[in-house]
Amino acid sequence: MIFRSTLAVRVCALVLASLGVVTAGAAPTFPAGTARPPQASPLSAWIMAPTRVVWTSPTGAAHASHLLGAKPGQALLKDPQPPCVLAPAAKGGAGGGVLLDFGTELSGHVEIITPLAKDKEPPLVRIRFGESVAEAMAELGGEPNAQNDHALRDQTVRLPWLGKTTVGPSGFRFVRIDNVDPLLPVSLSEVRAVLQLRDVPQIGSFRCDDERLNRIWQVGAYTVHLNMQDYLWDGVKRDRLVWIGDMHPEVATINAVFGFNDVVPRSLDLTRDVTPITEWMNGISSYSMWWVLIHEQWWMHHGDRAYLGAQNVYLQALLKKLAALIGPDGRERIDGMRFLDWPSSPNQQGVTAGLQGLLVMTLEAGARLLRELGDESTAAVCTEAAARGRRVVPEVNASKSGAALLVLAGMREARRTAEDVLKVGGPRDLSTFYGYYVLQALARAGETDTALDFISRYWGAMLDLGATTFWEDFDLAWVDNAARIDELVPPGRKDVHGGYGAYCYIGFRHSLCHGWASGPTAWLSETVLGITPLEPGFKRVRIAPQLGRLRWAEGAYPTPLGPVTVRHERQADGTVKSTIAAPAGVTVVRP
Repeated sequence: MIFRSTLAVRVCALVLASLGVVTAGAAPTFPAGTARPPQASPLSAWIMAPTRVVWTSPTGAAHASHLLGAKPGQALLKDPQPPCVLAPAAKGGAGGGVLLDFGTELSGHVEIITPLAKDKEPPLVRIRFGESVAEAMAELGGEPNAQNDHALRDQTVRLPWLGKTTVGPSGFRFVRIDNVDPLLPVSLSEVRAVLQLRDVPQIGSFRCDDERLNRIWQVGAYTVHLNMQDYLWDGVKRDRLVWIGDMHPEVATINAVFGFNDVVPRSLDLTRDVTPITEWMNGISSYSMWWVLIHEQWWMHHGDRAYLGAQNVYLQALLKKLAALIGPDGRERIDGMRFLDWPSSPNQQGVTAGLQGLLVMTLEAGARLLRELGDESTAAVCTEAAARGRRVVPEVNASKSGAALLVLAGMREARRTAEDVLKVGGPRDLSTFYGYYVLQALARAGETDTALDFISRYWGAMLDLGATTFWEDFDLAWVDNAARIDELVPPGRKDVHGGYGAYCYIGFRHSLCHGWASGPTAWLSETVLGITPLEPGFKRVRIAPQLGRLRWAEGAYPTPLGPVTVRHERQADGTVKSTIAAPAGVTVVRP
């Protein structure tokens, strides 16, 4: 349950039932003599009550159910019902404890409100946030690898007498509270979450006759929305950082759901400004390439010539550097960290194939941007280098990620690649990041039904395990004998959160809300609805739906001039009838 005064607003119908918005008011008045007024935060806050009590300690916890439901958010001299009381940790044993579920993944804080008590001494409590029940119940360290990286999710605090304490921030759905005071009881009038995210309307939409796909679209949209914080993060628990490669599918989702949002240029510019041209963005060569590709993506969607022009100096220098990485023989010579994403890393031949395709795509996109900026000379350097690079098509060694990038670069034939690589084993060997590019490559091959099946089976399996946002990584093999993330792990069942993971996401360090996993949201809007900008700023748009097995699909796609809305229906003879509405100034092109 979510509360905020005044106007209610629908943000994610499936994930969040409703949110409230404070209407715009007059600018605040700052004290006289304030040299520089405080900077306004781009974030808004919503209050959420816990939806259920998942667990209480076997002894020492009374009235835990009184924490559920709407509360005033204010310490009271007289509470209408008894507080939840957690007994002290007497004689070195465990005190009373309670585990609360807020119903969906959040980014923000928890507020703990305490009542009148006999003793004014502040008792000591331990607060544990968790993206899963198991994480909230875990101890720090050990094989499950519960961490306090980036955001303190396991800490002890003292609670005031008749007051309010704020704990956080972190990314979480579950909160465990334990009394660790050896002498004092803990009384809790109210525990509520403070959800923080940008108050922006969802302009884009997607609906079809498959409800599982509809839910996946919404969950992907919400996953990215949570990560639209001061900057565009990769995860709300970990890493809470701007990773440029991760941003590419996130930006595709923002374009499809929210349209323009300044979190994107702010994040692109931040990373540019802290990365000398002699270095790679985030220390990863491919991430500097994604910076170029995101800029073309952003230019085509929004057509902001002034913003593109502000990139000219850095863009020119970066593209000259990238062009020099295509050798005389056409092979890439990328230095530094050779990386696509973590699950692809063991297959170094697959990484080589992917980097070859990614570099060619980047140079060609960069040439188009430079010509728009009037730099024909550097554009020609990029075009010539890309042409050399196209002559070399490395073996992919069964890498779906590497093969997909070569298809998208136009260097491998899509249909044969789908049969020989992408469809082999079904959605096995996908990753939540590069799965987006596999879906795009399948669409190039006309394999819409295969892509829809991959989405339903792979991303849908996370929902089946209780996910409300999509994860940093996922493997379908994890599903076998796995418990849901929203329940205590029963004996004999596998903890899908703490028991898996590799590289930087071992065990509970694994993020269960990662924006790069939102690819199906962008893909369903781009491919099934078939909406693609043909000119910068959406002045011309191609509508070419790929329904596959679906009987109908409808939705909206944001443009700078207003949303394009479509409804596609399969007719008895197999043809597709489309109803299209475009705003003035947008020309629709049909294939």
